[in-house]
Amino acid sequence: MVFDQKVADFCFNSLENLYICSKNHRLMRYRIKKETKPTLPTFGKYKAVAVHNQTIEARQLFEEAARGSSISAGVLEGLMMNVARVVRLHLRQGDKVRLTDFGLLKLEIESEKISNLKDFRAKKHIRGVRLHFIPESTKGSPDLYKDITFQKDKHFVEE
Repeated sequence: MVFDQKVADFCFNSLENLYICSKNHRLMRYRIKKETKPTLPTFGKYKAVAVHNQTIEARQLFEEAARGSSISAGVLEGLMMNVARVVRLHLRQGDKVRLTDFGLLKLEIESEKISNLKDFRAKKHIRGVRLHFIPESTKGSPDLYKDITFQKDKHFVEE
């Protein structure tokens, strides 16, 4: 799916149009993929995987968001870059960051499991840090996932 400027202009022309577009754009495409990693217990089994149409760059987000507000794309970009800097700072300090109507961000540590507590060494046993995102939810159900419908990718040929 390629970005369509006419669709974006319609969607961000008014809040009513934005609502119409958001209701009509809840279709998530998928492909069926066979697990190919022999070390996994699911090896040889099939699963659905999401089809990602494109990567939306920050500039496009700022332009689209600016259409629905009185703030210019440049001012919005400046604000968001500053917010991103502050979010990174808090995450690195071990804080969780809640972004209203979006979700919660936190860093999680991945480490090896060891038998003896006294043997633990951070440099040896911590494998990495991962960003964990928990979407905002209403009554326990994330709005991000609400009313998504699924469609098999017609352009993908299965094995």
